[in-house]
Amino acid sequence: MSRIAISLCGEGRGHATRVSTLVDRLAPDHEILIWTSADALEFLRSRFATGYPRVRIEEIPGVVFAYSGGRLDVMKSIAAGLDYQARQLGPLVDRMLVELEAFQADVAIADFEPALPRAAGRMDIPLISIDHQHFLLAYDLDALPWSLQWNAWFMSHAVWMYVLEASDTVVSAFFRPPLRRGWEHVVQVGPLLRREIIEATPREEGFLLSYLRRHTPFSAVESLADCGMPVRVYGLGHHEDVGRVSFHAVDDRSFVNDLASCTALVSAAGNQLIGEALHLGKPMLLLPERAHSEQLMNSHFLRSMGCGEFCLLEDVSRDRVRTFLESCGSYRAALDAVAGRLDGTGEVLQVIHHRLAHATIA
Repeated sequence: MSRIAISLCGEGRGHATRVSTLVDRLAPDHEILIWTSADALEFLRSRFATGYPRVRIEEIPGVVFAYSGGRLDVMKSIAAGLDYQARQLGPLVDRMLVELEAFQADVAIADFEPALPRAAGRMDIPLISIDHQHFLLAYDLDALPWSLQWNAWFMSHAVWMYVLEASDTVVSAFFRPPLRRGWEHVVQVGPLLRREIIEATPREEGFLLSYLRRHTPFSAVESLADCGMPVRVYGLGHHEDVGRVSFHAVDDRSFVNDLASCTALVSAAGNQLIGEALHLGKPMLLLPERAHSEQLMNSHFLRSMGCGEFCLLEDVSRDRVRTFLESCGSYRAALDAVAGRLDGTGEVLQVIHHRLAHATIA
């Protein structure tokens, strides 16, 4: 039985969903130690609370996005990241060195978390980088607008800082443009889809599903309230109904059921949720924040696939939502071409098992 150490970014639920998919498949045969923070910590502790005796989850400090007035504050987020690197990263690496020594990890896996790659490197433990963010370095992004290409170049420096060197680099994304020269070693896979998504039966029950980040301005909800059909909103916590809009606590089982049965999805533009919706054949109106370049890039790639549309969160309106719903039928052919064909979990497991076999031999 091998021992696998995993660290992941705690911001949002995309990283946690991706890692939970792997842990669910690896836990029966391996000892697993997970380090994470914030949203991911809560999600994973709930997900693996019972029935997983070989899985241990530890809290660490992590970088989170900063918001001002309900909007992403890029400069404050950068400042928070630099402060984290200066004050917390070094002590965290020292802590991980001690815990890795006690755990005797055979392989380390990092999903956009900077401490474990440094600790694993100092202990000569093979590191597998599995995330979405490496697309900023590895993918040919010439199809994007120039402004986003520049942002990708700027943001790619953070990816370098997070993962200095890896034995294997895997990029999980719903889109797959060519790799850049010098990055041919990267393994490109689709989104890692949890069993609940794979086993869900797509159907249509006449309502709109929405997943929104907790800092979403309430004006966006008001835009959904008059779209002409019931709306189920996740991510904003409990509120009284607003017209035909109802608010639901984030619960995996309920959300997957609603995703499988909705007419369409209006959502923040995270890679993981886009991949899940594509797998189930759901048209999407994405609402990226003006200052959130990664979500803007995801949105452009979805539009280029012909599977949905996007509108800046700050600009969404009732008419924009209604126009999207009226055009949902135009996305059907493109959605049918990708639905049920995106899951990259098997390919990632092959990379992990290959690296474990080499580590055992060594």
